Amino acid sequence: MSYGTEDSYVSRTIVREPHDLSSGGSDDTTSRSVPSDEARQTGNKGISMGPDMQEQGRESRPWCAPASPDQVDKEEKRESTALALVKSLSILDRFLAPLVLLAMILGVIIGVYAKGVQSAFNGAKFAGTSVPLVVGMIVMMWPALTKVQYERLPELLKTRRLWEQIIVSLILNWLIGPFVMLACAWAALPDLPTYRTGIILVGLARCIAMVMIWNTLAGGDGDLCAILVIINAVLQIVLYSPLAVFFIKVISHDADLGLEYGKTAIAVLVFLGIPLGLGLLTRIILIPTIGRKRFTNTFLPFFSPLSLIGLLYTIIVIFAQQARHILHHLGPVFRTFVPLVLYFIVMFGGTFTFMWMWSRLPRSSRLLPKGSRRVGYKEASVQSFTAASNNFELSIAVAVAVFGPESDQALAATIGPLVEVPVLLSLTWVSIWLGKRLKWAPDDLDGSGSDGTNQLEIADSPNRGIGSIEMESKDPSIRQTAIGTTDTGIGMDKGGTVDLV
Repeated sequence: MSYGTEDSYVSRTIVREPHDLSSGGSDDTTSRSVPSDEARQTGNKGISMGPDMQEQGRESRPWCAPASPDQVDKEEKRESTALALVKSLSILDRFLAPLVLLAMILGVIIGVYAKGVQSAFNGAKFAGTSVPLVVGMIVMMWPALTKVQYERLPELLKTRRLWEQIIVSLILNWLIGPFVMLACAWAALPDLPTYRTGIILVGLARCIAMVMIWNTLAGGDGDLCAILVIINAVLQIVLYSPLAVFFIKVISHDADLGLEYGKTAIAVLVFLGIPLGLGLLTRIILIPTIGRKRFTNTFLPFFSPLSLIGLLYTIIVIFAQQARHILHHLGPVFRTFVPLVLYFIVMFGGTFTFMWMWSRLPRSSRLLPKGSRRVGYKEASVQSFTAASNNFELSIAVAVAVFGPESDQALAATIGPLVEVPVLLSLTWVSIWLGKRLKWAPDDLDGSGSDGTNQLEIADSPNRGIGSIEMESKDPSIRQTAIGTTDTGIGMDKGGTVDLV
C-alpha cells in the first residue's frame, strides 16, 4: 500500500553494494535511495543536478518526500495512515464492529416482535447451554484455533530471546492484565456486580485470534506473536476456571452470583477444548493432503469467515433472548463500555512504555539480566497488542454457559467485540505513529553488540503492506529492513536483510 502519489514519491529501497575487497575495503554494505521508475523518468526531464547537489538533497529531504519540487504540489498531503490501516484490513475485519452492532440491533428486534423466540432457543441443551448457542459458539472459535501453527512451537522455542519475551508476556497476560481489568471494572461498575462479573470474565480471557491481525498491521514480530498465541490457547484451558473463581468469588466476594468451578471448567473444556481439538485435527488432516501453501492461501481465507458468522449468530441469539431486558436497562449496558475502553488504553500504553524503556537501557545496565539484550519496536508492538487484547469469544461462551444467555454477565461480555475492534484498530495507528517517532535500540541480529539507536519509519513502497517497517541504525553494520506480512516466520538472506516471510 502506498502513502501518497505513487508516481511522485521516492520508493525507499535498500541496495546492497559490497565494497571492493581487493582495494582493502571492508566487506560492508551501504544503503541508498532509489527512485521509482516513473519518478526517475519525470526527474530526467527536470533540472539536472550534480552528484553533490543530489547528495545534499537526499540528506536535507526525508526519504518519503517528493523526488523533485516540480513534480508535486507542496500542498499535496499523503494518504492518512489511519485510513490506510482500515483499507489494509479484509472486508470482514473492516466491518466487524458495524456488523456486531447490526447483529445486536437485529437480535433486539427479533426478541421484541417474534413471539416465542425465547422458548424456541431454550429447547435441547448440551453442557447446560441450548444447542443453538453451543453450535454458534463452537463455530466462532474453530477457525481462529485452526490458524494457530502448533507444529512450529518446538522450532520457535530454541532461542533465548524468545524465552525472555515469553516470560514477559506471561507476567503481562496472566498477572497484570486480569488485575487491571478487575480495577477498571470496580472503578466503573461498583454498583453493578452482575455486569462487573461479565467484564472480569472478559479480562481473564487472553486473546488468541484478533491479536494476529493487529500485530501484522503494526509490523510486529510474527514469530513471537505465533508463540504467544499458542501458549495462551493452552494456558486458558488450565488457568481460566481457577482464575475466574479467584477473581469473582475470592477477591470480589461475589459468592452469591452462582459461579462454580465445576461449571466454569466444563464450559472452558467444551467451548475451548472442542474448537482447539477441531483446529488441530483440521491442520493434521488438510496440510498433508492439500499442502501447506494451498492450506494457507486457499483453505484458510475460505474457512475464516465461518468465525464471524458464528459470532454474529451467537450475538443475535443472546440479544433476542435479552431484548426486553436490554431496553429497560440501557444505562448499565452503556456503562460497560467504560471499563473496557480504560483497560485497552491502560494495558497498551503501559506495556508499550515499558518495552520502549527496556529498549533504551544501556547495554551495561544492571537492570538487564546477564546475557540479555534490549528489545526493538517489533517486540514492543506484539507485547502491547497481546496484553491489551482479549478472547471475547471464550468470555461470551463461559458467561452464557455458567450464568445463562439471559444474564447480565452474558450481556456485558457480548459488548467486548463491539468495543475492542475500533479501539485496537485506533491503537494500531498509535503504535505505528510512536514507532516512527521514538528511538529504538538496534535489533542486533548480527550479534555485533553495537549500541546505536534506531528510528523506525513506515515504508512508502507500494509493494509493502501497512505493517512494513524500516529500522535504520546509525551504525551501518546493523542496517536492515524488516517487512511485515500476513504470514509468520523469520528468514534471513545471505546479505543480512531480515524479512518476515
